[in-house]
Amino acid sequence: MDTTKNKVLQEVWEILEQVPDPEIPVLSAIDLGIIRDVIFHDGKIEVVITPTYTGCPAMNMIEVNIKSILQENGFQNSMVTTVLSPAWTTDWMSEKGKEKLKAYGIAPPVGKTSDKHVLMGEEKLVCCPQCGSNHTELISQFGSTACKSLYKCLDCKEPFDYFKCH
Repeated sequence: MDTTKNKVLQEVWEILEQVPDPEIPVLSAIDLGIIRDVIFHDGKIEVVITPTYTGCPAMNMIEVNIKSILQENGFQNSMVTTVLSPAWTTDWMSEKGKEKLKAYGIAPPVGKTSDKHVLMGEEKLVCCPQCGSNHTELISQFGSTACKSLYKCLDCKEPFDYFKCH
């Protein structure tokens, strides 16, 4: 790869750090791990993305935001390609992104996607993002969005979302 191409690709990755998730604005598309690749060919930028789940309503907005921010930064010829396989997993989230979630008040994913506690009827040990207690309980598998569950801390009594592993 030539130096110019490397510089362009590095610049695009840095620009994409500024694309927020519409549902959790403290996270970037990079933090979420939904940007799979950036390809520079024939003077065009192609950004390859994978939705957090098929049918995620935020993906259209993310695609618009990607094209818009690239255009604002001088990349007039860009396209976004959605790839569904392999399916996105919380394992692709950055550690920085998980820290941002916790600071925002959402418990980050615990463990790996191969962890199937719920299938075995076992409760997952989720730490309260407010007080740090492990004394929490699942209230509902369904939280404020499809990718989150609702928990309650039994120590500080605060409800909180948990970003589910998938």
